[in-house]
Formats: sequence, C-alpha cells, structure tokens
Amino acid sequence: MLLVYAMTRATQHGWVTAETIGLLAASAALVIGFVVIELRSKAPLLPMRIFRLRTLSASNISGFLLAGSLFSQFFLLTLYMQQVLHYSALKTGVAYIALTLTVIALSGVAQALATRFGVRPLLTAGMVISGASILLYAQLPVHGHYFWNLFPAFLISGVGLAFAFVPMSIGALAGVGHSEAGVASGLINTSQQIGGAIGVAVATTIATTFTTHYVNAHPGSSPLGAGALMHGFTIAFYALAGIAAVGALVAAFLTESAPPVAAEEEPAEAAVVLEAA
Repeated sequence: MLLVYAMTRATQHGWVTAETIGLLAASAALVIGFVVIELRSKAPLLPMRIFRLRTLSASNISGFLLAGSLFSQFFLLTLYMQQVLHYSALKTGVAYIALTLTVIALSGVAQALATRFGVRPLLTAGMVISGASILLYAQLPVHGHYFWNLFPAFLISGVGLAFAFVPMSIGALAGVGHSEAGVASGLINTSQQIGGAIGVAVATTIATTFTTHYVNAHPGSSPLGAGALMHGFTIAFYALAGIAAVGALVAAFLTESAPPVAAEEEPAEAAVVLEAA
C-alpha cells in the first residue's frame, strides 16, 4: 500500500523529490523486512521454500503481471467510455458483457486444453493474446464506436483472459503438498491483488503524466479534453501491453513443461499411526 501511495503521489510532487524517494525506500524496506522475518521464523506465514517450485513461481509472477495489466485496462477503459465517449455508468457496465461472456464461455475449453497440453503453452498463449487486446485498446480513437472499436477488442481480451487465468490457477498449485495447498492458493490470490493495485497506480501515473505533457505542449487544451485524455490513455495502454509481454516471456521460459507432482502425504501419516499402534 505504501508503494501504491508513493507512486500516486509522485505525479503531484515529482519522482526525484525527498518525499517520493523516502516513500519508495520505506516500501522497499518493508518488503525486505518481511522476507527476512519469514526466513528466520520457525512457523512462517509464507514458507520461502515454496518458491523452489518453478511452475508455481512463474504462475505467481505471471499472475502479478496479468492482474496489473487487467485491473489497469478496466480502469482506463471505464474512463474512456465515460469521459471520452460520454457513456453513462450503466451503459459502461453493460459494455463489458461481451468480455465477461467470452471468459465464461471459454473457461471450460481452457481447462481441457491445459489438462491436455500443459500449463506452459496455454499460459503463454493467454498472455500473448491479452497483450494483443491491449494493443487494440491503444488504437481507440476519440470518436470511437462500440461495435467497431471496443467490441472486437473485448472479444480478444476475453479469449486471452480465459486462456491465461485457468492454467495460471493450475500452475500455482503444481507440485504443492496437501499441507501447503492453502498457502499456495492464498499466494496466487495475493499476487494478483498486489499486482492489480500496483498496476493501477502505474497506469494512472503514466496516463496523468502524459496528459499533462499534452496540455503543456498544446496551449489552450484542457486536462479533461478528449485529446489530452486519449494521449495519456494511449501511452498507458502501450505500457500495459509491455507488462503483458513480460508475463508471456515469464510463462514461456520459467514454467516447467511437466510440473512436479506433489508427494502423497496420506501414506506417511498412515505409517505413523501404525507405528503408534
């Protein structure tokens, strides 16, 4: 939260001010402190050994990056539809139905494909498709039309999200024993939530910064004008596409082709019971 606060404040006070640098340093110190405490704890909240599982680690990194781009694109698209296209709040919500229904329709397909071909190819493809949809968002015009501009991008985005989130969830539990399944499940959710929060802060910072640059370069323009807003949104969408591309690379090169199977714990527990008897 401190990191998100520092990034949002940086747009007002600058990146090289003492306040911004101090907040960023404090957030880094808190992260390092958490890791040190967990490494030394006898009963850690997050056992660091869990990150030795490559597919689990890659899934969490990809989840962090995908959530960062996903939450941010929803935020920017909502601003685009309401402030540029002048949609009402209700109309904006209805506009997302195409994306939502696509994700729902393809989730079962994604699960079947992940079971047959594995996590790595499907997760990589999902991240690539998600990045491609964000590039389409970067091409949105000031006088955009829903069915010609937004609708195709929503469909592609739905395909990418379905093909990314399903194998990501599977990979986040790959090789984890029963005793640590809860930790792994909580970890992927935490990675996505933190990624989403930081992603929105990054996207907002980029959009605000370049909107301000546009206004400074075009005397008489308004920060709330369609041209200024779209300039900032476009740059932010390109940055989010880059984040999705990094996630695709992580999925392609860090995810194992055949994740390890968790060791069965029940036989060991049964042996203990027999010995006690």
